[in-house]
Amino acid sequence: MDPVEDVLNDPAMRAYIHRLIGDEGLDLLEKFPKDGEHSDEDLAASTGINLNSVRHTLYTLYEKRLAEYHRIKNNETGWLTYLWQLRIDRVPDAIREDMETVLDKLERRARFEEENDFYICKNCHDLFTFNLAVGGDFKCPNCEEPLGHFDNDLLVKSLRERIDAIKKSLGRA
Repeated sequence: MDPVEDVLNDPAMRAYIHRLIGDEGLDLLEKFPKDGEHSDEDLAASTGINLNSVRHTLYTLYEKRLAEYHRIKNNETGWLTYLWQLRIDRVPDAIREDMETVLDKLERRARFEEENDFYICKNCHDLFTFNLAVGGDFKCPNCEEPLGHFDNDLLVKSLRERIDAIKKSLGRA
């Protein structure tokens, strides 16, 4: 079976690709010729998709290493032609990289939440760390109302559950 077809038939991978390139991008993938390399102009002409949309899709895929190109220079005009090919077989690697990035951000956020004590204004709903709250005598800088302690245990618990789920998906549980 075709690697593009395999990815597009897998609901999770299709959802990932859709999030990256949207409906027009999926349309391009579905119409992308199976073999060889193709210029963005040829792809736009053969698929009926706007050239700017084709280019946007290809560059987005390139950023995730899901498409590759090489350049050919016309010696008479000096124009460069980019010939593209898909590397959709790399979708699992792209998903893993994105999950690693999300995991890192969630771990940093969980540490921040665990290492700080928070205070909240009951009127403005602004949240302050202990250092900011003590610096303002535990009064809201916006409305001067006293700040109350904010219990972030539920947030920390949710962050840790999400972190554990991602680690399990990545095989690090």
